[in-house]
Amino acid sequence: MSRIGKYPVVVPSDVTVAIENDIVKAKGKLGELSVKFDTTHVAVKLEDGKVVVSPLSQSKTARSLWGTTRAEINTIVKGVHEGFKKNLELVGVGYKARVAGHELVLSLGFSHDVNFNIPQGITITCASPTQLTISGADKQLVGQIAQNIRKYRKPEPYKGKGIKFEGEYIRRKEGKKK
Repeated sequence: MSRIGKYPVVVPSDVTVAIENDIVKAKGKLGELSVKFDTTHVAVKLEDGKVVVSPLSQSKTARSLWGTTRAEINTIVKGVHEGFKKNLELVGVGYKARVAGHELVLSLGFSHDVNFNIPQGITITCASPTQLTISGADKQLVGQIAQNIRKYRKPEPYKGKGIKFEGEYIRRKEGKKK
């Protein structure tokens, strides 16, 4: 029995969920998302404000997809209702970020600024020049954008300089000795 799959997904009052063939669509104040599920292994039903997922057989694949499908549906419902966000910190002398139109401009110690185009459906805000907040309805896209920005200058272990997630621990190494 799936520990996740057995719980129904509660749909908030301002979110509408529609099930068409093998696609679950959720629409809310932050946009519209959809997820495709496998109709040969799981059944998805909308019952009085709750989405119920159940396996069609007791095979290993059906039981695996039961919890996965429920988690994906829960993610899109939460995404269109509340949204997701990731916070990044820029650590280093002269490291700063600013938003200019639909572009994020990063000064990361290179001889030039790094320009990052902000995709549709993502909002990036800078509370201070060293703090970035990436938010949006799609959890996967928010995480991917945060990781793409972090790739420009990963934190290094000697001084801890770079772009890191908020609360991320950077394991420090001892420097060269005399």
